[in-house]
Amino acid sequence: MATDMSETIRQLSQDRGISEDLILRTIENTLIAAYKRRFGNAENAIVRFNENKEVSIYAQKKIVEHDDVCDPVAEIDLDEARELNPDAEVGDEILIEIDPKEFDRVAVQSAKQTARQTIREIQKDSLYSEFKDKVGEIIIGYYQRERNGTIYVDLGKMEGILPKKFQSPRETYHVNDRIKALIVEVNKTPTGLQVVLSRTHTDFVRAIFELEVPEVYDKTVEIHKIVREPGYRTKLAVYSNRDDVDPVGACVGLKGVRIQAVIKELEGEKIDILKYDPDPQRFIKNALSPAEVRDVIILDEGKHQALAVVSDSLLSLAIGKQGLNVRLANRLVDWNIDVKTDAQFEEMDIAAESRRAVSELFGDDDSEEISRISELPGVDEQVARSLLDNGIDFIEDFLVLSEEKLAAIEYVSAGQLGDLRKLIEEYVEIVEEEEEAEEAGAETAGDGASEGGEESGEVEEYECPECGAKITLDMTSCPNCGIGLSFEYEEE
Repeated sequence: MATDMSETIRQLSQDRGISEDLILRTIENTLIAAYKRRFGNAENAIVRFNENKEVSIYAQKKIVEHDDVCDPVAEIDLDEARELNPDAEVGDEILIEIDPKEFDRVAVQSAKQTARQTIREIQKDSLYSEFKDKVGEIIIGYYQRERNGTIYVDLGKMEGILPKKFQSPRETYHVNDRIKALIVEVNKTPTGLQVVLSRTHTDFVRAIFELEVPEVYDKTVEIHKIVREPGYRTKLAVYSNRDDVDPVGACVGLKGVRIQAVIKELEGEKIDILKYDPDPQRFIKNALSPAEVRDVIILDEGKHQALAVVSDSLLSLAIGKQGLNVRLANRLVDWNIDVKTDAQFEEMDIAAESRRAVSELFGDDDSEEISRISELPGVDEQVARSLLDNGIDFIEDFLVLSEEKLAAIEYVSAGQLGDLRKLIEEYVEIVEEEEEAEEAGAETAGDGASEGGEESGEVEEYECPECGAKITLDMTSCPNCGIGLSFEYEEE
């Protein structure tokens, strides 16, 4: 019997993953609970195990005189005690073994239920502690079944779940298929322990590289950041802590052995490994691989806006299918990257903006004089482009235009023209004397005697072509008949 008990405890420990000490403690608590239900008090109950795991329960009773027994559960008559131990004396304590047959059926059933519940709680706590420490690690299981898109994976000691949102869109599974996944969550639920797995998390790629690349595992090569579109493409920025180790080459491996192992595990997902660089321009160039970037221009460092210039033949490669490559590059470098060809870059005419950015960066106040409308800081690009399409490139050309000609320009409103004038007043020094002289010259063109006439006080008079009344050059209508007047000068 003792051998059977010992073997049962050992088997239970192996099956449930519970230590033998916890099982023995559970048996002890179960017997004490049955004793309490049978006798009403368990303060004097003692449970002991021998070397073969055989269990016994005793009642510890105090020896009293025959007439002084008040509590039969905790006290025993001297005569009865001497039948068990001839040397017993009043005041001593004696252990009396309890026959399990004395427990009624209700007490036994209650003890069994308590034992099962205790073992389940112990097992849940033990598994929770074990798997909680494994969050972020890779585990291997086997496909069991699928329900509402969620895959249930046999992990040996328990069952894990692989939700639909954590499954790669290109992967399909069948019963008993081997599944390698990342443990992302471990939760206690009323129905038991829940282990959530993922194959789409970026840390899943990181963990695979740690398995396949020893330099990544020992931190010789470190992963700066990973961005991923599960099932399609992953971009990986790495750097080395040692000058003699090439981070990209270490991850690729000899003849691509290491990277091929990772691609195989990800079911053919494309992986771009690039070198991290603290300089944003070089980092952006690397991030747009496999496309070769000719130049990177920082448009707004504060807003993290940059422009990448590539050749016409590499534009589609830099952008990627449905914009995937440039979208992942944006997330990797945390910049908003706009990809343009050489021709598109020349049309943008942002050279002046780049010069100003450099000038502001180094505090150079003696920058070039602004002469073009497109060089004005904060100018509306659409307004500048519309003016350029109408042959108005320089600020000087804009200032001499009449209101009628400006109003005739398409896609430019009066409000936008007003904003442009404010920018010119703010950033361009205008010589007032020259403008006034030009305006005066325009008004007196063709009338060489006007200045002399004003000095002598003479005013030229004409006759109204309608009624013959006297009129002067400053009149817009005849004072006599009211007809509208306009004056034209003819060259002699």
